[in-house]
Amino acid sequence: MKVLKRNQLIILVISLVLVTAGYLSFTSKYNEDLQTSAGIIARADSDETIGNAELVNSKPVTEGDASGVSTEEPSNETEAVNAEEPADYYFENSKLERDKMYSQMIENYTNMYENTSIPTEQKAIAANEITKINNLKNAIMISENLILTKGFENVVIFVNDQQISVVVKAEELLPEQIAQIQNIISREMKAEIGNIHISNK
Repeated sequence: MKVLKRNQLIILVISLVLVTAGYLSFTSKYNEDLQTSAGIIARADSDETIGNAELVNSKPVTEGDASGVSTEEPSNETEAVNAEEPADYYFENSKLERDKMYSQMIENYTNMYENTSIPTEQKAIAANEITKINNLKNAIMISENLILTKGFENVVIFVNDQQISVVVKAEELLPEQIAQIQNIISREMKAEIGNIHISNK
């Protein structure tokens, strides 16, 4: 009877060892499969991401066009925008050149004013010119902003001595619009109506 129990105990222990070994083997194999699957999924995700990145600009680059910019004909909307660029460029570039000229003049007068070898009388003239230019720039800025409030898309003002030229972006100018511009310029820039020249572009 004791021999039977002992044999049963040995069989039970062996069975437990085999079950444990099988479980460990299965777990190890499962982990390997899981890691392999995760690697495949990660690679797939990576490939998909790369594919999506390539599709951001999927149009082929034509020869001589290394930038990848599309060479397709522009749409009507794009053509309309491009058609407006020359006029807008004129206004913005004219203002830029005008402001550069005034800045250069102020710099020259400032250098004259700060020069110790310049007589006091000339320094006074330089200081007066700096004040006049700054006042003129302010008057131009105010006038342009007020003209824009009258419904014009863009405007630029040029001053040559007593003559003031105003160019507005408009297909045509109505008499009442011309009168509004004249009133603004004469009031803000202390100009005579006869010296104000208005044109459209």
